[in-house]
Amino acid sequence: MKRGKLWFLIGVGALAVASVGRSLAQERPRRAQHPVVAALDTDKDGAISEGELNGAGEALKGLDQNKDGKLSGEEIAPRFRPSGRRGRTGRVSSFDSTPMPKTEAEQRILNVLGDMRRNPSRGMSNVPLEDGRLLRLLTETVGAKHVVEIGTSNGYSALWFCLALRTTGGKLTTHEIDKRRAAMARENFKRAGVDAIATVVEGDAHKEVTKLKEPIDILFLDADKQGYIDYLNKCLPLVKPGGLIVAHNITQRMADPRYVKAITNNPELETVFLPTQGAGVSLTLKKRQAAGDRPLK
Repeated sequence: MKRGKLWFLIGVGALAVASVGRSLAQERPRRAQHPVVAALDTDKDGAISEGELNGAGEALKGLDQNKDGKLSGEEIAPRFRPSGRRGRTGRVSSFDSTPMPKTEAEQRILNVLGDMRRNPSRGMSNVPLEDGRLLRLLTETVGAKHVVEIGTSNGYSALWFCLALRTTGGKLTTHEIDKRRAAMARENFKRAGVDAIATVVEGDAHKEVTKLKEPIDILFLDADKQGYIDYLNKCLPLVKPGGLIVAHNITQRMADPRYVKAITNNPELETVFLPTQGAGVSLTLKKRQAAGDRPLK
């Protein structure tokens, strides 16, 4: 690594740590890492080693949430919030949990997920860890039989879906336009033992989703942000009543206003926005209708 690049990365890390320190100066509980620090610290030991600095180029690519080949200010330094909530005393209540495998098959998937986070050659996570866990919880809670993902990347988020789909008897259809990423995802699915329930559709998802025929329980959007509105319009008729549309990177800087308007101004939908780990998620329910209900005039 060139000396200039090394010192630049060290400087970025130092500034990030300083920024976190200032924003959390009065907080005593465990502190969340700034996204730049978290990306570089691939083994999550709280320190950035020489080896991690050598892999910084690949590591920092994981912050490119909208896959446009560059890092925006929001991606490098999003609005940073400490974890937990303030109680009446003004203190932050900070809790943490770690996935605990129940079976050997679950452990196998979690091992692959951990390897993908630690090893830059596997490609970096396309969603933060906690967002992946949220996807797993939503999928298992609704008992999803068919999840459609747009934006496979290396298959990291897909594996969280698969953790749930193994128990619901469901399957995943995931779309990826990049051949290298699609191949990487297939390899990771095979390593995790879920290749039988995860199908990678390679090509332009704007065209490929029109070929979908089966009902959808969960639609997950994590690809080109300006394309979200098109994916929604094409897939919404297939989403079951009671189904969910989950969109990633819904922040003030990154979200397409047309998509936000579409999911908040349709009486058939109910949407909430979750400020997750530096990314932001919108969670949209396609409403059911009770027997005998009359639509508003």
